Amino acid sequence: MKFLDLAKVYIRSGGGGGGAVSFRREKYVEFGGPDGGDGGRGGDVIVETVEGLNTLIDFRYQQHFFAKSGQGGMGKQRTGKDGDTIVLRVPVGTEILDEDQETVIADMTELGQRIVLAKGGNGGFGNLHFKSSTNQAPRRANPGQPGVERTIWLRLKLIADVGLLGMPNAGKSTFLAATSNARPKIADYPFTTLVPNLGVVGVDGAEFVVADIPGLIEGAHEGRGIGDRFLGHVERSGALLHLVDGTSADVVADYQTIITELEMYGEGLVDKPRLTVLNKIDAIPEDELEERRAALSAAVGDDVMVMSSVAGTGVTDVLRALRRLIGHDTSHIEDEAEDSAGDEPWSPL
Repeated sequence: MKFLDLAKVYIRSGGGGGGAVSFRREKYVEFGGPDGGDGGRGGDVIVETVEGLNTLIDFRYQQHFFAKSGQGGMGKQRTGKDGDTIVLRVPVGTEILDEDQETVIADMTELGQRIVLAKGGNGGFGNLHFKSSTNQAPRRANPGQPGVERTIWLRLKLIADVGLLGMPNAGKSTFLAATSNARPKIADYPFTTLVPNLGVVGVDGAEFVVADIPGLIEGAHEGRGIGDRFLGHVERSGALLHLVDGTSADVVADYQTIITELEMYGEGLVDKPRLTVLNKIDAIPEDELEERRAALSAAVGDDVMVMSSVAGTGVTDVLRALRRLIGHDTSHIEDEAEDSAGDEPWSPL
């Protein structure tokens, strides 16, 4: 299935049906009177989050969604049929934007969430509705209300616990492949990853979701390379894992490039909890490793972990650090439970 995270959609709710002007005419009925029914209500356009979707590819092949209009009223006090509602099914994490692509109409972050994007028009009143003591034979009826027509944008932001950041070929996809069942494309050239990938990572009995996005280069906020369009997929992450290629000519410059792009992008990404890791240490001579680690630590202003996704060195330590960073470390709770359990014998009461 192809990945698509932005789609333009045209929607229109159904108009209400018009009321009927009708009079009851039956043999042997002396006073018939008005019996025109009301029009039916137009169908709504609703968006709903469903399970099993992680792309907006369906909206590439169908962009127009028009709900049915309500049926007009009829004689014998019959109300017209309501128009059918249309439901747009989207993955969890989809933002609904107005035509300007800036105004957020709704943020669909929960499974089963439903939002009415365009409400159907009400049906018009039939002449029966206007009957009164002073007007026994009204000859007027209301037309139905028109539907609502609008253009919206659907933007998908994947929901993950940890977002991967780094320059192209920093080893993000290799890390995801080594720690989860995800199988992203891996090669020795830049921009191997063209779309985000999700993987479920497990350590010490706990599981969390990691999102891998295409690498960033200097000037990504200006559209260079693939640009920063995929950074939206790590906005919802609880923490960021910044991988720095240890074999790079200047690890500090690579680190600063990513931090600058996060600052230019905004949305609070630069303020998120972040773990910086020097990757590919299996390809670095021992005498250079500590030198590069010390230089990177000075730039970060904190300790820097080291790892090799290929050799498996330090990977478990990094996963445990991520688990603590996103708040999934429950070992202290388990220890407290064990201590309390040892204080007194277990009893079903």
